[in-house]
Amino acid sequence: MYHEPRKRGAGVGLICATILAALAFFLVAGEPAHAQFPFWPQSKSWWGNPAPVRHKHHKRQRKPQLAKKTPAPEAPEGPLQIVISIADQRISVYEGEALIARSSVSTGVPDHPTPLGVFSVISKQRWHRSNLYSAAPMPYMQRITWSGIALHAGDLPGYPASHGCIRLKKDFAIRLWHLTKRRTRVIIAPDDTRPVEVALPRFFAAKPTAASTPPDARAIVADNAITTAAVVSPASTPDADTQQDTKSRIQGVAAAPVAPRKVVPISIFVSRKLGKLFVRRGFTPLFDSPVKIENREEPLGTHVFTVTGDQNEDAALRWTVVSIAEDSPRPPAEPTKRRKSRAKQDVETPLPASSPDRANAALGRIDLPPDVVERISALLTPGSSLIVSDHGISKETGKDTDFIVLTQ
Repeated sequence: MYHEPRKRGAGVGLICATILAALAFFLVAGEPAHAQFPFWPQSKSWWGNPAPVRHKHHKRQRKPQLAKKTPAPEAPEGPLQIVISIADQRISVYEGEALIARSSVSTGVPDHPTPLGVFSVISKQRWHRSNLYSAAPMPYMQRITWSGIALHAGDLPGYPASHGCIRLKKDFAIRLWHLTKRRTRVIIAPDDTRPVEVALPRFFAAKPTAASTPPDARAIVADNAITTAAVVSPASTPDADTQQDTKSRIQGVAAAPVAPRKVVPISIFVSRKLGKLFVRRGFTPLFDSPVKIENREEPLGTHVFTVTGDQNEDAALRWTVVSIAEDSPRPPAEPTKRRKSRAKQDVETPLPASSPDRANAALGRIDLPPDVVERISALLTPGSSLIVSDHGISKETGKDTDFIVLTQ
């Protein structure tokens, strides 16, 4: 039997109809949320809740590790003084007369020299970047001027290489950062010097006691230690109720505990240039007074006296002095000469001592009014200091600094 060939169009139409029927079956048979497409990727991004968008995570720039495992050194018992020698490129840390730490440094280049004089730590920050030089890292920064001079960890090539800051070895910078606090004295000298014990025969020889101190001076002592309330009886009492009320208030004041204030050492600055004495407690000015200086045309030098503590039962004060040379610093040694046995040199090289005779001779030419001597004596505590200098107060000195005296 002969059969007529089937047309191709009919077969194609049958196939399309079958596919459409199958799709309709899948769509109608189940809930849309459960519909499955056999040949499509089975992902929620295709159906139902959208898949979470995966963002490309950029590596966050981490701050350098700051040696967290380094143990903090024990707090010093007495006031610290930091002495930096430009010529020797060396830093020495003293507690009283005792040398407790020493290391090499790198100070400013000739175009950006490190200033010489008397400073103190005015701010501290573990991680800091320079505001002046391309955000350069300054870890364990201890600021000594608001214009940008600080001590911090950095590269030490063996010669002056900074823009004025004092670069320290990293390990030393960490330990020093833990040792110091705000107001720690920093002395930058042309050559090495060290504190020596000295007596002050004319000034502040002994701290006044309560038994021997006049009433006015006792008030100053109280202002430096604790606040006391003086209750004065009224001249007349109009009635018994008022009298009883006054008595109750007096008992309340007497019974109330008095919280001691934290004693902040004072700083005294005598300037031959200005012919005046200035006193600050911490970073706060207290008062000033004119002084007389014998042979005022002759230099006094620059000397930093520091109260290190009470010496005996008579409450006599112990003092040290650091004298700063006025000469220009000798050029630092060449790196090749400093490379040999540096650690041994740091420990064994003796330092020139300050001259107590020269310092006391400078004090002998200064005449202070008796009431000023008495007032200052009542305020002295360990850590207090007396700076004598031919120079005036630097413009770097401000409301958030101790005295800053530039010698060059």
